[in-house]
Amino acid sequence: MKPRRCKDCDPDLKVPRNAKYPGPRCATHHRAYRKASADRSHDRMVVRVYGLPPGGYAALLAAQGGVCAGCGPRTGRNGRTKKLAVDHNHVTGEVRGLLCSECNRSVGRFRDDPETFQRLADYLRNPPARGVEL
Repeated sequence: MKPRRCKDCDPDLKVPRNAKYPGPRCATHHRAYRKASADRSHDRMVVRVYGLPPGGYAALLAAQGGVCAGCGPRTGRNGRTKKLAVDHNHVTGEVRGLLCSECNRSVGRFRDDPETFQRLADYLRNPPARGVEL
């Protein structure tokens, strides 16, 4: 039986790549197809759940420089291998930006209260233990 050729490879290649069973694509094009399919699926979910326009997630990601809006580029793998979470106000539904999992959970734990975050920032800048002789 003659091996099938990848349907996405250039037919003029000197050494055509074989399409492995069960699909019509070589391994390289199969990975690209699966990634594109996952991206389309994610975009449809973001449109349906958060009301962003098609391509809105990509526009937000580009506006944020491809990093978490909370902790920035310090997020290890989040944003590179795992998509950033869409942060939104649960009362109004307004989309605020994209956060890594840790920042998104932190915002949720403090119930979207900016005063709590401010108190914590003040605490980190000037901890009470500095003024106490131990």
